[in-house]
Amino acid sequence: MYKRVLTPTIEKWIPKKEIIILYGSRQVGKTTLLKAIFQDTAGALILNCEIPAIANILESKNPDSIKTLFSGNTLIALDEAQKINEIGSILKLIYDELKQYKIIATGSSSFDLANQIGEPLTGRNVKFIMYPLSLSEIADTKGWYWVINNLNNLLVFGSYPGIIDLDSDDKKKMLNELSSDYLYKDILIYEQVKNPSVIRKLLTSLALQVGSQVSVNELSNLLKISRISIELYLDLLEKTFVIFNLGSYSTNLRNEIKKNRKYYFYDNGILNALTNNYNPVTARKDIGVLWENFCVSEFIKQNHNSNRYANLYFWRTYDGAEIDLVEEMNGELRAFAFKWSSKRKPRLPASFAEKYGVEKLTTITPQSLHELIR
Repeated sequence: MYKRVLTPTIEKWIPKKEIIILYGSRQVGKTTLLKAIFQDTAGALILNCEIPAIANILESKNPDSIKTLFSGNTLIALDEAQKINEIGSILKLIYDELKQYKIIATGSSSFDLANQIGEPLTGRNVKFIMYPLSLSEIADTKGWYWVINNLNNLLVFGSYPGIIDLDSDDKKKMLNELSSDYLYKDILIYEQVKNPSVIRKLLTSLALQVGSQVSVNELSNLLKISRISIELYLDLLEKTFVIFNLGSYSTNLRNEIKKNRKYYFYDNGILNALTNNYNPVTARKDIGVLWENFCVSEFIKQNHNSNRYANLYFWRTYDGAEIDLVEEMNGELRAFAFKWSSKRKPRLPASFAEKYGVEKLTTITPQSLHELIR
């Protein structure tokens, strides 16, 4: 079992009165984390909200029925809580009227859960996000030597905790299942998604454009659906923690690109499953793309896990000057390039250096992998 960075943080908040909200995609390890915390805790109970009988009792909003459901336990986890209608008002009821219970609610999608808890739970909750395993979490369990020796596998098969230790054939099987409707099935019941097959086509299109700027208009023409629908689906896919985007960094200079975005996947395995390409690194023409997605997603995970409140962007000008990643934190900028090969070291664009006073471009290659742990 992998020790997750969030474990001590969640444990720290358990004695406090606030409801804990834990977000993350399906199979990212939320339930496993809860079981690890609860195994040595008296009076702890995990309830699967996808079970209709449990959902019905909670949706009744009957305090006596809810107390019976909790069966004398005082630390209660509501797993997949987004399945419960009006979950926000139900959590508020428990918080206000059943004060003897401490609640942890998990959700594989944030759009439903967040929209329902936002107003009812104002000032009553604290939120966390759980991602696929980070390099530091893997290294803490297996050691840095294992990480270095298995980097190629991580680039191809990703780092979902239930997949990372399987053999190659089983990894492919699990990733194919996970990248099908299962990963984003919460979207499929969303009332505005009228054509679920478009979701997979959109994801495949994004997988083929990782590292490139994405045009909503081009996606609209390609998939033959409206721009508004494309923007809706992109938003939902982000809120179910399948993809994330980087905007372009700009202070409104005329020659800087300000509108387009780049989209990345939280996990390389999902990216490869969508394109059905599990070829080894040595046979990949897109290894630069795999490396960039891996590095950018690792920045997201590491910053979140270490409470680094940094803003991440890419930078590009119309004449082709570009930087893979710009990190802005406390008013300071850092520039990063991600290169699979260390033979040719990129230079910091002079226009960026002069405008923003940045003197260094940090290039991260497999040989400097340790720089991803921050």
